[in-house]
Amino acid sequence: MSYIEPVILFFLLGAVASVVRSDLKIPGVLYESLSIFLLLAIGLKGGVELARYSLPDLALPALAVLAAGALIPLAAFPILHRLGKLSRADSGSIAAHYGSVSVVTFAVGSTYLARIGQTAEGYMVVFLVLLEFPALMIGVLLARRGERDTPWGRVLHEVFAGKSIVLLLGGLAIGWVAGPNGIAPLDRLFFDLFKGLLAFFLLEMGLVVGSRLGDLRRAGFFLIGFAILMPLAAAGLGLVTGLLLGLSVGGVTLLATLYASASYIAAPAAMRIAVPQANPALSIGAALGITFPFNLFVGIPLYHQLAQHFHPAGA
Repeated sequence: MSYIEPVILFFLLGAVASVVRSDLKIPGVLYESLSIFLLLAIGLKGGVELARYSLPDLALPALAVLAAGALIPLAAFPILHRLGKLSRADSGSIAAHYGSVSVVTFAVGSTYLARIGQTAEGYMVVFLVLLEFPALMIGVLLARRGERDTPWGRVLHEVFAGKSIVLLLGGLAIGWVAGPNGIAPLDRLFFDLFKGLLAFFLLEMGLVVGSRLGDLRRAGFFLIGFAILMPLAAAGLGLVTGLLLGLSVGGVTLLATLYASASYIAAPAAMRIAVPQANPALSIGAALGITFPFNLFVGIPLYHQLAQHFHPAGA
């Protein structure tokens, strides 16, 4: 099993512990602390790398990434609503989850690339932050089409002032302003310890996934199939977009990983306010119970292999 990224095995340990009903638990305050650390560390690293680039040069690639990413919820909604026969509310909510992105999946993808010595553009974190917004808005619009009482003020506040965005954007800004030399005294805390603390976080994710297996059984085979096939299709879109933008092999891999991931932090909070009639067990069960482990064990290595195969520079 040496080909498996070691931190992923912590996720597997948590899932097994939950399935066998172990009394293993991660204290809530530790889970919150770990999530804050990971979000800040990812933002800081992206900001340090962003300082090496000219911001105007990133405007066009960012718009292209956003435009392509917006296609994911637009494609997911009719599949869920027409083929899956799910309600408009559930279809819009799930589409929003799959159009948005998973910070932890991105972190695992970055760790995987670092382990095999593959570099990626540092500004990929900018894409990570930007992709949180459009899918959530599109999902709400699709779910509540024709309604006039959508609480847009609360929804926008939940999206823009949510913990994930504040910490990612804040870390990005701090890293960009400080630059590599300014952040150097914090390297041991935020960068050297990153992988170890990510392992703890994935242990908790495994425990959560193991506890939600009942939700997946109730969801049915259609949603389980969607939770696997939709990420593969979205990853294909990411591969094509990354190649057209001229990203490196690592950059293409991370963009495919972002498109293939599904949010289970920002999206549930926004959907709880905007589409309260949607069943969160369906969206979170599919995103966290199926898509997240699929990407960890199968998706990320597969996306890297495809990026290597189709990239003009190869490995």
